[in-house]
Amino acid sequence: MKKYLGPLSKDNPILVQTLGVCSALAVTAQLKPAVVMALSVTVVCAFSNLIISLIRNTIPPRIRIIVQLLIVSFWVVLVDLFLQAYFYDISKLLSVFVGLIITNCIIMGRLEAFALSHKPWPSLMDGVMNGLGYGLVLVIVAFFRELLGSGTLWNYQVIPKALYQIGYLNNGLMILPPMALILVGIMIWIRGERKGVKE
Repeated sequence: MKKYLGPLSKDNPILVQTLGVCSALAVTAQLKPAVVMALSVTVVCAFSNLIISLIRNTIPPRIRIIVQLLIVSFWVVLVDLFLQAYFYDISKLLSVFVGLIITNCIIMGRLEAFALSHKPWPSLMDGVMNGLGYGLVLVIVAFFRELLGSGTLWNYQVIPKALYQIGYLNNGLMILPPMALILVGIMIWIRGERKGVKE
């Protein structure tokens, strides 16, 4: 199990490989959509990896990208329909970004780099861990953006009203997309500093 934990730390797809950054900018103004997006990408990545691994020996090399896109699209449509049926409000918040999971370079990268050359169980675990590694960054960024930008977490007020009465103001910049990029940059910098200290 330990060998699969790289995406949660030393091989994080966003902090190390700088993949999937666009959705980190788009869906992290609030914690709830960030968590749902993280789970959606994890499901799509895991099961796409699994299916590609199962049929890897039957895919003609010339059309492998098309086959991968078809399988990813299938899972994205399932996830989107599930969200529309059971979490309609969140589905509206995420808007087109669920559909854009199809082109998420983390998923396509894992299919090419791992699932095409590994057995089903390792491929499934690789998909799960890369999805969780991606989701971890989204959740951290969304936590600080919602807390400092809106004073809430999961749409519940957590900063006491008494603070507002004595002059505290929410930081409106935190809910703007550029702040997500800045927070991701800070996380990359902190990770680099910690790595330098260990070395």
